[in-house]
Amino acid sequence: MSNEIAGKVVLITGASRGIGRKIAEDFAERGAKVIVNYSSNKETADEVIAAIQQNGGEAVAIQADISQVAEVEHLFRSAMELYGQVDILVNNAGIMITKPIEQVTEADFDKQFAINVKGTFFACQQAALHMKQGGRIINFSTSVAGAMFPAYSVYAGTKGAVEQFTRHLAKEFGPKGITINAVAPGPVNTELFTVGKTEEQIHTIVRMNSFGRLGEPKDISDVVLFLASEQTRWMTGQTIRVNGGFV
Repeated sequence: MSNEIAGKVVLITGASRGIGRKIAEDFAERGAKVIVNYSSNKETADEVIAAIQQNGGEAVAIQADISQVAEVEHLFRSAMELYGQVDILVNNAGIMITKPIEQVTEADFDKQFAINVKGTFFACQQAALHMKQGGRIINFSTSVAGAMFPAYSVYAGTKGAVEQFTRHLAKEFGPKGITINAVAPGPVNTELFTVGKTEEQIHTIVRMNSFGRLGEPKDISDVVLFLASEQTRWMTGQTIRVNGGFV
């Protein structure tokens, strides 16, 4: 797989921390030119770039709030100015606000849909405009969509939309030989999952999978790398549950 990835330009949204950071580091380790997108925290993005460069990799950071279509366009325009191509797009950026339905505000709803849904869709649109034959798009869903947890309705709804984009856009990207698939992680040991939960809540969720542990970012990154490879040339429009048997 390393020979396939070397020299490819990989754009990863929300890559300054968590799963996105690990994906960026793993692609760079295999010789890809990595574009680390971040929304507001330049310091953490710079840390990712420094770590990649210290390991002999190539990476740049580009700021863009993907909830704004103009900024998605800026992100891709900057990528094209830098490298002249985008070979692999990983739509990793996302937020999760968990509240019972009675407490969900319009702002909560709009923010999650703007980042998780609109951001993903218009990044795919830019890929359609700029990506060459044989590209790869990997979107992010969630295994929570199959678990039916209370207080996750809006978040799960955004990821249901992403899964439908993934299915239907496969027919639009197919003529260019571009695959588009989604990864749906279960609970992963990142800030997105752990913040706001008690140890008991985390332990309860851990007991729901087959291996008795939280997923780690590498568990997800390995599958993203697989979906970016030539081995998945006949796989498109699919959602892969990467959750240790969680659902």
